[in-house]
Amino acid sequence: MNNKIVLISGASRGIGSAIAIYLAKAGYKVIGTARSDFKFDTTSDNLIPLKLDITCRDSIKSAATLLKEKNLLPDILINNAGITSDQLFLRMKDEDWDNVISTNLTGTFNLTKAFIKNMIKNRSGRVINISSVSGLMGNPGQVNYSSAKAGLSGFTKSLAKEVGSRGITVNSVAPGFIETDMTSFLDDDSKNNVINSIPLNRFGDPKDVAELVAFLASEEAGYITGQTISVDGGLFMH
Repeated sequence: MNNKIVLISGASRGIGSAIAIYLAKAGYKVIGTARSDFKFDTTSDNLIPLKLDITCRDSIKSAATLLKEKNLLPDILINNAGITSDQLFLRMKDEDWDNVISTNLTGTFNLTKAFIKNMIKNRSGRVINISSVSGLMGNPGQVNYSSAKAGLSGFTKSLAKEVGSRGITVNSVAPGFIETDMTSFLDDDSKNNVINSIPLNRFGDPKDVAELVAFLASEEAGYITGQTISVDGGLFMH
């Protein structure tokens, strides 16, 4: 039985929910957060929903105090929460930029800052950042999103170099087109165009991402750090 504790942000749906449920089934105690109250799609003693706004440092501070009192400070932190606000650059409003950077990049800073101290003290831990293939190859209409996700790559490498000597690994996972709410807006023609550009000729499943995250969280991945690993069916090879 695995007794490690995981904290994953943005766990109410999509990839975050899939990772949380997958890790809970593997025996991890999983605290999943979202900005509003939510319940997981499945019941498990290993799944704990927690309301938390990663853009609000007071909210994170309160959550950290609560988890410390309950002896639930995470051994593994998965920074998954992210939003999109797509628009061509010339039409992009200031708030489209600010909100996406605030959640997708600064939110990762906020959450990691609060919970890595305990890992450093324990000389053990995992930080896994969920990035995107958009941060590696760019995407029209996503200057804000791609910038934030590219920023996660630098965050991952720099932090990995700082905390490696304390037994903590820091890695990033870059999903491509995964069947979630975030791809459901595509019409059939757009989907077919995307699929034709993917060597494996299909969209990914959230489980494809969850399985890689589970590996990076495990003892077996103890010598992998500072990496950005794509789960994109070969869409972007670098």
